[in-house]
Amino acid sequence: MNTPWYRSRFAIVFFHILAWVVLFSLPLLFHREPDQTRLNWNAILNPRSLIFDACCILFFYLNSGVLIPRFLNRKKIGVYITIIIFLFIVFLNLLNIIPMQGHKRGIQRESFFAIFPYLFIWAMSTVYWFVTDKIKTEQLLKEKENENLKTELSFLRSQVSPHFLFNVLNNMVAMARLKSDQLEPSLIRLSGLMRYMLYESDEASVTLLRETEYVNSYIELQKIRYAKTLNIRVDMDPGDNQLIEPMLLIPFIENAFKHGTGAIADPVIEISLKIAEGLIDFRVKNKYDPANEEIKDRTSGIGLPNVIRRLNLLYDQKHILSIKKEIGWFMVSLQIKLH
Repeated sequence: MNTPWYRSRFAIVFFHILAWVVLFSLPLLFHREPDQTRLNWNAILNPRSLIFDACCILFFYLNSGVLIPRFLNRKKIGVYITIIIFLFIVFLNLLNIIPMQGHKRGIQRESFFAIFPYLFIWAMSTVYWFVTDKIKTEQLLKEKENENLKTELSFLRSQVSPHFLFNVLNNMVAMARLKSDQLEPSLIRLSGLMRYMLYESDEASVTLLRETEYVNSYIELQKIRYAKTLNIRVDMDPGDNQLIEPMLLIPFIENAFKHGTGAIADPVIEISLKIAEGLIDFRVKNKYDPANEEIKDRTSGIGLPNVIRRLNLLYDQKHILSIKKEIGWFMVSLQIKLH
């Protein structure tokens, strides 16, 4: 995951330095020379002011980086308050190393007015810790959620491959029993499909061109089996360099071959894929006879529920999926917005 530039270490250090420079430059606005044309740099560059600035910076990071995490955040409130009071006393003593003009060395009554900037720095430091801690917590939760999604997607992909391979091997068994001369070219195509499944389907995304090549190989494999009984119409735009989740389209096509053949009279399967203005329009249509619907086995339900879940995870608000049965046809329509 790429870190935004404003969260980089360099940017954070720069913003902190800028904030301190702006804060400690404020006295310049209220301490001008009598002629009102020159800034009184002595207001912020005298030794007492520099000690004050150094104490504020040190206290800010000591409170946010050490005291709150180790004491306040662990419910050690008494210890935390004691340390804050002790640090204020140290703060007063450090300020009075160089007394105010017209005052003697040592803690004077006026020195206790330093409690107001001290409390201001304490408040800013505390708010800073709570804000950064909340951001870190949200970031960790987001990273954990992303890891959980990756794990679930990996599991869903691992379900697709065995289910798909199981169906293809059944086709091979049928060819072997018939001693078909198409068995050898089918095995060659199957090796190409397995290469894709093993070495490319684990990627977060693949080009649409590569995915359509995989789909076409599967269709050609099925054509060998159903060449004489099935009318297959395919019109697929391979696209350019658009990226898509691997093995996302195949379950719909596999489902069409599974339920659109067999006892269906004059079976027809129509597959189309169009791309326009960053929108994928994918459609699969096959003849469907409710009277001849086979009883599903335990694994037949893996394909469509699997791909629906993957679509919801990856393209939550960027896809529209429609699955319906109408006048003897089973139709799937999927639109995915890529941008």
